[in-house]
Amino acid sequence: MLHSVKRIIISPGEPAGIGPDLAVKIAQQRWAAELTVVGDPDLLITRAKQLKLPLQLLPFDEKKPSAHQLGTLKIIPVLLNAPCQFGLLDTANAAYVIACLHKATQLCQEKKMDALVTGPVHKAMLNDAGFPFTGHTEFLANACNKEQVVMLFVTPQMKVALATTHLPLAKVSGALTTSLLTQSIRILHDGLVRTFKYKHPTIFVCGLNPHAGENGHLGHEEITVIKPVIDQLRSENIDVIGPLPADTIFTGYYLKKADAILAMYHDQALPVVKYAGFNDAVNVTLGLPIIRTSVDHGTALDLAGSGQADAGSFCAAIELAITLTDQGIQHDKN
Repeated sequence: MLHSVKRIIISPGEPAGIGPDLAVKIAQQRWAAELTVVGDPDLLITRAKQLKLPLQLLPFDEKKPSAHQLGTLKIIPVLLNAPCQFGLLDTANAAYVIACLHKATQLCQEKKMDALVTGPVHKAMLNDAGFPFTGHTEFLANACNKEQVVMLFVTPQMKVALATTHLPLAKVSGALTTSLLTQSIRILHDGLVRTFKYKHPTIFVCGLNPHAGENGHLGHEEITVIKPVIDQLRSENIDVIGPLPADTIFTGYYLKKADAILAMYHDQALPVVKYAGFNDAVNVTLGLPIIRTSVDHGTALDLAGSGQADAGSFCAAIELAITLTDQGIQHDKN
């Protein structure tokens, strides 16, 4: 059940990065929802003063949803473990980042929030602090007891999903099993139908190797893994096409025909996505029992506290989260 006022919970991410800046900036805009941040109140107020922007933090009232007011944010306090200076990482605050994310996820699982929007985290800092954190996607899959989920990047020009997520390139081929690829395409198809309301989505699938393997001369995964999976799913009336060369699949000819593209690994897709829509691309996690969207960029430590951080992707993530709480938009190909 949706709340009478849509409730969006925000985990701003790394406190030394631009996440707090973005939270302060989105407070200055009009939103058709209630925005609540899980974080340190003093951090947000200090960052607002640094940016010379007004900010009033209001207590979150679980029983009384209320529409967003300009210059305000609802707050669920989680305190920093150590003083924070923008631009300077401190592993002492790694537990703070995880605590914020855990609390925000829990509230969505308990249906007290309609959607989760996450700010950027610094994975190396979390790892240095002893947290085996490979990314939000993997964290959320574990928190929601899901064996596999799918990263989907949404821009005005395209939707691009990943079969594998945050893996060293040397491990991608070994991870690309028949089971993983089958489940990735099923989750993507189900997400396009249930979340984005496509009636009969068409999914184009990248090859792993240059030129999609050149009939085995440049790699075998297309023959041994990718094509058999596609053939099996097509027999189940899932409209999936490929494998196609990654160097041409993102051209206008294919983008007009595809409702989504499935890439095999992170950097096969992300350079194209970020070139096409760096300031308005959104990362959506498919396969979760909650709605989660995120920015498509990092912590930008050099911009923290400067006022120069672009809130475009953060705004797009909030807008899409609000839209998806309405059960998506009906799509159908021309």
